[in-house]
Amino acid sequence: MTVKEIQVIAERMGLKASKMKKTELVRMIQKTEQNTPCFQTGSATSCGQENCMWLSDCN
Repeated sequence: MTVKEIQVIAERMGLKASKMKKTELVRMIQKTEQNTPCFQTGSATSCGQENCMWLSDCN
């Protein structure tokens, strides 16, 4: 998913996302959704969030 696509998702959620990097954006969205902000922390195989929309971009 591109940064622009993630910005659109964030803006739909009412979040200001114009100057954030991809990792920051995804973690902010994860927090807003009350999920663990674990994107790109190296815990993709152990986070337990198999239905996460960011899993394919995560590690």
